[in-house]
Amino acid sequence: MPFYDDVRAEVLQHGAIHNSFLTRFQAGHISDEEFDEFAIQFYSFARCFPRILAAQLVNTEDEAVADELTRVLYSELGDGLVKNRHELLYRRFLRSIGMSVHAAMTTPMRTSTRAYIEGMEALYSSRNHTTALGASFGLENMAITMWDQLIPGLSIVQATRYPHMDMTYFTFHRQLEAGHEQAMAQAMEAIDGAASVSPSSMSESEKSDFRFGMNAVLDYLEGFWMGLERVPAGSAQVGSHAMPQRGSELRG
Repeated sequence: MPFYDDVRAEVLQHGAIHNSFLTRFQAGHISDEEFDEFAIQFYSFARCFPRILAAQLVNTEDEAVADELTRVLYSELGDGLVKNRHELLYRRFLRSIGMSVHAAMTTPMRTSTRAYIEGMEALYSSRNHTTALGASFGLENMAITMWDQLIPGLSIVQATRYPHMDMTYFTFHRQLEAGHEQAMAQAMEAIDGAASVSPSSMSESEKSDFRFGMNAVLDYLEGFWMGLERVPAGSAQVGSHAMPQRGSELRG
């Protein structure tokens, strides 16, 4: 699939997964304040993504593509195991670093985080199905590279600051991502002829719409990371709410 190969290569070169924040994070070069901010702001994604994915699913006319999206959503919800619901795994991560789930929920999103969440929601629920599929493709195909940068950095923080950190949310996602990528590949191949999502039958206009959705969601994600890149000294205040405090007993 030349088109599939081309767009996947574009994803893997995007600044959403090649930026200064992720480079520093992977090396463990992140301050306590930046780590707090990362944990809070990334939770917005963990909380909102199932809703966003469901919106795409119910707006997808192509039932073969909807089948693949259903598999991804079912995975997000734990594959039938409540304990494996991904947002619940993230709560375990927060608690393991002494962070209150309530505080994480009620701390306002940064402007860049809100732009990412709202932008992704608009793309996934777009009436232009090809644009929505492109956004989903972009997010799923960058994920392995993202986890492979986050997990080493988290391991360093675990070893040096929070020995009881529960990293299951991150490592579990890493294990699942190959399946999610495959689901997106199958979605692109699902229908030929009348359907407009198979690379072999996509018109140039549809390919342009697909690329638009793909690049737009990746641009929003890059903005999310760069919004965390320079957390000003003393910025524990986000809006009028203080950042959550941890128990000192959780530190090594």
